[in-house]
Amino acid sequence: MDYADKRRSAFDLDAYCERISYSGPRTPTMATLDALQACHTSAITFEAIEVLLGRPVDISPAAVDAKLIRARRGGYCFEQNGLFKRALESIGFTVTGLLGRVYWMSPPAATLPSRSHMALRVFVDEESWLVDVGFGTCVPTTPLRLAETQPQRLRHDTFRIDPSAEGCLLQILIGETWTPVYDLSLGAPAEIDYVVANWFTSTHPSVGFRRDLIVARTAFEARYTLLRNKLTVRPIDGEVRKEMLSASGVLDALHEIFLLPVIPEWSPMASAMADNA
Repeated sequence: MDYADKRRSAFDLDAYCERISYSGPRTPTMATLDALQACHTSAITFEAIEVLLGRPVDISPAAVDAKLIRARRGGYCFEQNGLFKRALESIGFTVTGLLGRVYWMSPPAATLPSRSHMALRVFVDEESWLVDVGFGTCVPTTPLRLAETQPQRLRHDTFRIDPSAEGCLLQILIGETWTPVYDLSLGAPAEIDYVVANWFTSTHPSVGFRRDLIVARTAFEARYTLLRNKLTVRPIDGEVRKEMLSASGVLDALHEIFLLPVIPEWSPMASAMADNA
């Protein structure tokens, strides 16, 4: 048994599939990849509550499995896409990790951001696809063909991939405007690059996760986001709804909408988000 086989055998694919409510085929096909990505983004919430509470984020496989699978918590890109990468590899997909600069919600004159987002490149039938389950608000819900420069309409939004000096720039269509999401380098980073990027993302005072509660889940019927105490619901069909929540409403939303196992020590955080909104 070689190293890749050992890694596949060590991953509990049954537990992962139960966690995301996936019961389909476990073969490395486009249909499987599409279904797994949709199930993952619907079941496992994007959240960085540990960062907001001033705690380190451990992205080792054992820690991620304990948190996202067994404790049924969510996580951010390094946790989510690291988990998804191992799940895909255990099925037999060929997967490369990527690292990129986030431009989402940044003003045009902002300084160059660090490489702080992990995404995946998955190879199926001699084609490569951009796959991401860890971007929160506008995460793609199905794979995007990397070689395609024309708009690609997914279930919730329309995306476009343009060549860039870094590698490829992902954009999302908002109204009639193409808005940059992130710029990825297509070279595979070393594992230590993720460790360093994760440390920066979880500790640097400039990072929004240190100040704000940022939670998102993309279900089959809608995108749900929570910024501090503002809940936004964007249905596939229907009008966008926004609501300002009380502290108890924040905790209720974390449990009922974002499927998180709320614990008492989150109450001060929820109060702070509601009181200082």
